[in-house]
Amino acid sequence: MSLRSDPDPLADALLRPVRAGNAFEETLARLLQAIRLGLAAPGERLPPERDLAARLGVSRVTLREALHALQEAGYVESRRGRYGGTFVRSLRPTHPTPPAPAFAADVEDVITMRHVLETGAAEAAASRSLDPTTRRHLRTRLAECTGAGVADYRRRDARLHLAVAAAAAAPSLTAAVADLRARLDALLDAIPPIGANIEHSDHQHRAVIDAILDGDPQAARAEMAEHLAGTATLLRGFLT
Repeated sequence: MSLRSDPDPLADALLRPVRAGNAFEETLARLLQAIRLGLAAPGERLPPERDLAARLGVSRVTLREALHALQEAGYVESRRGRYGGTFVRSLRPTHPTPPAPAFAADVEDVITMRHVLETGAAEAAASRSLDPTTRRHLRTRLAECTGAGVADYRRRDARLHLAVAAAAAAPSLTAAVADLRARLDALLDAIPPIGANIEHSDHQHRAVIDAILDGDPQAARAEMAEHLAGTATLLRGFLT
């Protein structure tokens, strides 16, 4: 069986065009929602890639990356042959998920706090006249994070984000970002690492750092907000 082809308001709501800024993450979240809400039951086949890509308004490449991530996480499986396609798995993925309902509220609390603190930190850092040491530190942390392997990526990502906070020259802000990062990492431990998201984050990191080094506060805030929105989409998609 495949995803219902008759008119379905829920399907229309879930499989609507995604926003361009974080297309991969939003595509992944939309597909997760569709699976969890029963638009495709266990054992059923998802629509052909061309149909899904058209409904979501993304490229076939982006869609395949999202489907591949879902397959690695255990949500779907790909079958070849005449009756092949992408099928929803009968078993739930095995990655750990902390208990609800308090956990869902914690996800939203971390997402909101992160947006407030880290977009403000990026804007503040870009508003300052940075000394050569700080500029070099930001570039070094960016270089260390870019292209890092999955096993070491989270540590280097954390150091980069903390470097941005430190560049704002407000010690209490840096401390708050560090405390929040510990909570964020606990949430990230509950979802699988996703290679395509890491690659996307690398590009977004560079845009954030470039804006800070160029002394463009508005761009720094906007680029950081878009970057954080991608992670927020993944957290909501997998954990709420």
